[in-house]
Amino acid sequence: MTTIRQLIQTSPTKANELFAALADTSNNAVKTRERLLSDLRSELELLANLEEEHLFPVLRKHKETKDLVTAALNDNKQTRKLLAELEQTPKGSEEFGSKVAELRKVFQQSVRDERKDLLPAVLKALSDNEAQAIVEKIEDGKAEAEEARRAEAEQRRAEQRQEREQAEKLLAEQKEAADRERKTREAARQTADQVAQTAEAAAVSTRKVAQSAAEAVQRVATAPLSTGSFFFDAMFGMWGVPSGRSLARSSNASASRSQVSTQEEEVIPLAEETLIVGKRTENSGTTTVRRYVVEVPTEQQVTLYHEKVVVERRRPVTDQVTGETLTELAVEMVETSEVPLVGKGVRVKEEVVVRKERTKRVETVRDTIRRDEVEISNASGRSGDRRAALAYSRK
Repeated sequence: MTTIRQLIQTSPTKANELFAALADTSNNAVKTRERLLSDLRSELELLANLEEEHLFPVLRKHKETKDLVTAALNDNKQTRKLLAELEQTPKGSEEFGSKVAELRKVFQQSVRDERKDLLPAVLKALSDNEAQAIVEKIEDGKAEAEEARRAEAEQRRAEQRQEREQAEKLLAEQKEAADRERKTREAARQTADQVAQTAEAAAVSTRKVAQSAAEAVQRVATAPLSTGSFFFDAMFGMWGVPSGRSLARSSNASASRSQVSTQEEEVIPLAEETLIVGKRTENSGTTTVRRYVVEVPTEQQVTLYHEKVVVERRRPVTDQVTGETLTELAVEMVETSEVPLVGKGVRVKEEVVVRKERTKRVETVRDTIRRDEVEISNASGRSGDRRAALAYSRK
């Protein structure tokens, strides 16, 4: 069971640990200082509120301890004032460390005053039942505060977990969008390849048509003509022409030689190549950004305090008895010694952004295309009727 003596002597332990951890931080550990300062503010406010709510009202009822309450309230007021100033101070400045040291000095002086003056007066003025009732109320208050802190920490963890899940969801959506974009690019590349293949096939087909047309023209140009008469064919060297390409004359011998009963047509297609330009995405290079961790030695000086109990005898100022005498009395004082606590904080000093930028350029594609042309040469004909027919065909 905790006694009033143990309560007053051990209550500042956690605050002293937070003071030591806060004093060991550097100006770069802004996030760590903010966290430790928040915990220190909660601890100091809890100690002051519990004393003012449960201990001081009881001490005001006793004449021996009434004046001590006023001094303790002034100490709490000064502590709150320095704490408010510390919260307004930039966490990365040199002024922050000096204000922490000032607040720590005031708090430790208040603790020494309570142990030296307040504790003996409380033990003398309060009965065991009153002291135990105060202890129970203060411990219940600390338990409720600790439960509230755990609930707040749990809520904070839940919020962080929710933020992390949202970030993971957003990352998954971005990855899915990147996959869709990659598939779209692949589909576009395949379409471009198909277009190129189609264009190449069309060019091959055009070349075949042009070659066939050229062969047909060559055959027409080199084929001899036939008049249908053996005598004239032999005279002009036209014998041996296939019957399908002969020019038939009328069976009527009295008809004019310029009147032709039938004529045949040869269709010569004139083709032209078209330039089809597609697009293809090629890998022009890969940029790799790798983050790695290096260890750099560092050092920092910290001032530590050591408290020891000094027992000395001295001559009293007056020989009049002012307190209880000729009775057993035991006074306990706890010696304290500060040890360094090393903590590490992480802060983001800069960011490296890796992104892709798309630029647009217009490039002129130059190539040659082929097309068919027709050249009509009219050899000196045998009659004016044939030249007229050729001229009409050119139209």
